[in-house]
Amino acid sequence: MKIALLGYGKMGKTIERLAEKRGHEVVLRISDDVQKYDLKKADVAIDFSIPDAAFKNITSCFDQQIPVVSGTTGWLSRYNEAVKLCKEKDAAFIYASNFSLGVNLFFELNKKLAQMMNSFKEYSVDIEEIHHTQKLDAPSGTAISLAEQIIENSDKKGWKLDEASEDEIPVTAKRIENVPGTHIISYKSEVDTIKIEHIAHSRDGFALGAIIAAEWLKDKKGVFSMKDVLF
Repeated sequence: MKIALLGYGKMGKTIERLAEKRGHEVVLRISDDVQKYDLKKADVAIDFSIPDAAFKNITSCFDQQIPVVSGTTGWLSRYNEAVKLCKEKDAAFIYASNFSLGVNLFFELNKKLAQMMNSFKEYSVDIEEIHHTQKLDAPSGTAISLAEQIIENSDKKGWKLDEASEDEIPVTAKRIENVPGTHIISYKSEVDTIKIEHIAHSRDGFALGAIIAAEWLKDKKGVFSMKDVLF
């Protein structure tokens, strides 16, 4: 499989290393204007760029009929627009706030726990995420996904960074050097705390998941999620 990397920072380089181990070839490494390049050299594109570039990167892939996998966060105000364009262009697209297999299992656990805890009003819920200091958006896309899953499976009405009202989920974002990603969901009462936690030890889990998603998406049409890929 020939891969175009949209964004060639630490994540892009990790994807390249693992993709080559799986027998794939990186044919484009793009860190500037995507429209200057012929994406048709590739079978699939993987986007780990920056929030300001993501939408243009993704829709350029639609225009050139290149399946695209995106793990860039911080651009989701335009996600529905991207989905619409993907369908209009009969293209292929997977977005995930996190491609790690472990995180996607954690997502399923989070939804189930939210359903269970909704009947026990003595517990309050909060989310904490910790990432490296180079991460541009806060809270993380993964934390937002976790919050939205809890909202869908409970009586909570929304989420808010730091302080939140009683019917909102407070989300705390911390930035610490060399932390790939930690997410903690806590349910607290006066007598105890129930906590689930995912700790990433390196970027490799995110990169491998994105490559697996790209392998799965090649030659398909439509808008998909990591749940389609893994489950």
